Amino acid sequence: MSRERGHVGRGYVGWALPEAERARLLALFPPRYARTVAHHVTLAYGVGARHPLPMERQGTIVGLADDGEGVQALVVAIAGTTDRPGGGTCHVTWSLGPGRRAVESNAVIGRLGWAPVGPVSVRLEPRFFPD
Repeated sequence: MSRERGHVGRGYVGWALPEAERARLLALFPPRYARTVAHHVTLAYGVGARHPLPMERQGTIVGLADDGEGVQALVVAIAGTTDRPGGGTCHVTWSLGPGRRAVESNAVIGRLGWAPVGPVSVRLEPRFFPD
């Protein structure tokens, strides 16, 4: 079950990390690289602004991926799965090194897999993010 949003334009839907959750998780999982991201979990990218938002408001940090070259991500299970409906793995890009981009996280997870951590429960806020 989902609800509609009245935003205009294209972007992506998923979940934002509330500031208190972000701070708590940063203490538990120190960023390895210079640029801390730790912002959101993407569910669907390239969707219209009226795309339904997810209903889930809770996730579980279950893994950590790090390519050792500048991409660190936390793997998140939502509604019992880490799989994204359109392919890929639910995750939060955690930190990035110079020249690296958040969009690389899913490829790193797909190529190298992830190491189990936690589990650590996390509150999530459904949201549309405009491009």
